[in-house]
Amino acid sequence: MDALLQLGRQVLGQQSFSTLLGTELTHLSPGDAVLELRLKDDLRQQNGFAHGGVLSYLADNALTFAGGTAMQVPVVTSEFKINYVRPAIGVRLIARARAVHAGKRQAVCHCDIFALSEKGETLVAVAQGTIAAMPPREES
Repeated sequence: MDALLQLGRQVLGQQSFSTLLGTELTHLSPGDAVLELRLKDDLRQQNGFAHGGVLSYLADNALTFAGGTAMQVPVVTSEFKINYVRPAIGVRLIARARAVHAGKRQAVCHCDIFALSEKGETLVAVAQGTIAAMPPREES
């Protein structure tokens, strides 16, 4: 496994919410990230498809991994927008994000989220976000 993917998995492992959900980082290269999540019953809403908050979480994290690796500095999400295009029905969610533009202070990133079922992958959401470089920490 390459060093960047290993580092990304360590970072993901430090996020207790990501650990709680069972999120996996399956690909990471400069400006590109793929997060996957098994769609368990407790992540579904009353109609049986993935809760919108789960899709938003995946988009947020995938966008941030893509932006952070493109900028090669510690980052946070500044903002993002998500469009839900159809119900997320299946056994797994896959979020593929890439940096569209990266500067010194921010990156603009795009993310497509797919639901995987026996029929294959179906696009369920599209997101775009701005990822910002974190300011240096002040010593206390």
